[in-house]
Amino acid sequence: MSYRSPYADVDIPEVPLPDFVFGRAQQFADKPALIDGPSGRTLTYGQLEAAVNRTAAGLAARAFKKGDVFAIYSPNLPEYAVAFMGVARAGGVNTTVNPLYTAGELKKQLKDSNAKFLVTVPPFVKKAREAAEGTNVREIFVFGEAEGATPFAALAASNGKIPAVEINPREDLVALPYSSGTTGLPKGVMLTHHNLVSNLCQTHSVEQLQETEVLIGILPFYHIYGMVVIMSGALRVGATTVTMPRFDLEQFLELSQKHGVTMAYLVPPIVLALAKHPLVDDYDISKMTDILSGAAPLPAPVAQACVDRHGVLLRQGYGLTETSPVTHANGRDREVRLESVGVALPNTEYRVVDLGTNEDAATDELGEVWIRGPQVMKGYLNNPEATADMIDPNGWLHTGDIGRADVDGYLYVVDRVKELIKYKGLQVAPAELEGVLQSHPAVADVAVIPVPDVEAGEIPKAFVVTKPDAESTEEELMAHVADRVAPHKKVRIVEFIDAIPKVPSGKILRRELRDRERKNRDTAG
Repeated sequence: MSYRSPYADVDIPEVPLPDFVFGRAQQFADKPALIDGPSGRTLTYGQLEAAVNRTAAGLAARAFKKGDVFAIYSPNLPEYAVAFMGVARAGGVNTTVNPLYTAGELKKQLKDSNAKFLVTVPPFVKKAREAAEGTNVREIFVFGEAEGATPFAALAASNGKIPAVEINPREDLVALPYSSGTTGLPKGVMLTHHNLVSNLCQTHSVEQLQETEVLIGILPFYHIYGMVVIMSGALRVGATTVTMPRFDLEQFLELSQKHGVTMAYLVPPIVLALAKHPLVDDYDISKMTDILSGAAPLPAPVAQACVDRHGVLLRQGYGLTETSPVTHANGRDREVRLESVGVALPNTEYRVVDLGTNEDAATDELGEVWIRGPQVMKGYLNNPEATADMIDPNGWLHTGDIGRADVDGYLYVVDRVKELIKYKGLQVAPAELEGVLQSHPAVADVAVIPVPDVEAGEIPKAFVVTKPDAESTEEELMAHVADRVAPHKKVRIVEFIDAIPKVPSGKILRRELRDRERKNRDTAG
């Protein structure tokens, strides 16, 4: 059966994202919109919207046109929103990049997205310049000042006119984050203005954020969760967001206490720290009464420990980059089931489909979760085959996640069909790590799987077959990978093996390796 949201459908306006987000900005003109946690630098709503408009004008003056792509390669800071919304107002497309990417990883995204401009921060300028060589990037901007880049402030200092751009919200892209989907290497996820406006309307009906909220912007804005739910969602209602460039528990607690943070969108490792770390007792975070955890499953014992320690309303939600991102959540106004990711959002329906029969699974029976709604992506950039694999002709997006639905329509995500590893909520593609390891002269064959980790959720483990007469060590191979990928993608364990189990077609039998790993852990533990 198809499960529909218990919430009434919401009206979704046909407007560009910046118009929707800043619809009430003048009402809150003198109120802090974004505060840079480390420095205290503040942008009011009036200052923010003015900077967004100037940025759009500055881009137009540089012949940045509707549909052009602008890359943001930066940690969280208030100017991130200026760049993102300025590009959107100019009719452009934001491709957001993990700030921990290597130059090689950044170059791949710049090439694939066909980015025209790039903005970064001073410590990353050298890496950005290296990555931009051989791409279509015409100019590199920097938040602040650095040799070899144009100050972003110069762009935002334009006195020109805001470009008059006709935007078709249902067709025109506003964001191009990258996701690995169910398998394989990262692909550009084409998200329209309508996709993001839809999800903001949907989540608001469940979250009911108010202008009085103070949020902590710790989840990265390059990630769809931080981009839409935190950055855009808070701006839409007139709330204040305190940004952090990276997670540091002490700073997180200090800023939460200083600014009276009321609401925190988090991932399981941070919830675990709040539940168990002794440092938490040194700070008063009692104003934080509401926490929503997403991006990866939150174990019920961890959730309960956090609730018991802080007396907070703790809820789980669920979604994908391909769904803008939220599809399910435990609402503030409904019964919270700690083990569940909640019910479908308004205007959203879902199915749980038996993998063997492709028929709907019965209540409480496992199957693949399929989603349909206005938040579902337009498709993958320049990859119609991958799009067709993800979205069927009836508009159902096949998530690759295994779950079950209870009699009340609450969804429980329990496993994944897909091969992705989720390290602290961030996606790691086994195929990418296998390719890096195979470039090592001693490696004959390799397979990478996820293994459970209390802190990270999952970590990558590599099973390696070495070439005859070749020698290598676990440390050497892990260092080989670490030098070539972002920190969250590093292989954490290496095990040498005689042969990689495969089907006749050559596909790796990862389940066999996972079963072997589980058996060994059970024996050891």
